[in-house]
Amino acid sequence: MTEKKLFKRLLFLALTFMLFNLVGFEILCCGDNPKKGKGERNPCISNDKGDKTMSTADWLSEDEGSYLLVVARNTIKDRLNNTEAPQIDWKDLPEKFHEQLGTFVTITIDGNLRGCIGHIIPRETVIEGIQENSINAAFRDPRFPPLTREEFENIEIEISILTAPEELTYTDADDLLNKLRPGVDGLIFKKGPYEATFLPQVWDQLPDREEFLSHLCLKAGLSYDSWRKEKLQVSTYQVQAFEEEKAK
Repeated sequence: MTEKKLFKRLLFLALTFMLFNLVGFEILCCGDNPKKGKGERNPCISNDKGDKTMSTADWLSEDEGSYLLVVARNTIKDRLNNTEAPQIDWKDLPEKFHEQLGTFVTITIDGNLRGCIGHIIPRETVIEGIQENSINAAFRDPRFPPLTREEFENIEIEISILTAPEELTYTDADDLLNKLRPGVDGLIFKKGPYEATFLPQVWDQLPDREEFLSHLCLKAGLSYDSWRKEKLQVSTYQVQAFEEEKAK
């Protein structure tokens, strides 16, 4: 790793840790994925029978996902134009939008991350979470300057709806590796004040299990091999993701 790349990595980790201290673990930045190439997109996470995923009845339809993508884009547009967002007409919304689930909003430009923030622990309804995290991802991600009007027309938005995290019990590092489900589970590491998460989509860029765990340790501010040498608190969750590119 060059000196410049090392400096950028350390700066990223410092900013992320500072964000944890300021707002708490329930609001998190998405992963800084070193292998995400220009133009690559994250696929939606499927709901396969037998997996410990959100039940089929709880998953949003494509139309509902597309609606939330429009909400996310319009929320960012209204903020850029300094206009007040329209009031939500709750009686016309599907019941699913009233549920409290964790949400993430990811913004990319030409396939490159431009902002990504979300809530692991539900603190508002799905649609309120999409609105809040659209603003957070566009204007409050500490790794990037606020989004500009010039950039707005070039952004692509992805939204993620999360299940509640569940603790993953394991005996040792090998047992942890065996219990991982690449492409299905998002992962949370916690040790004392150090915490970080990777959405399930990150498996596309880090498919190797050991590499995935090592990068998550680095993101949390731990040493890259902490998952092997220390006992970490590990939780998993699942995601349904919608992208503008697929919704158009």
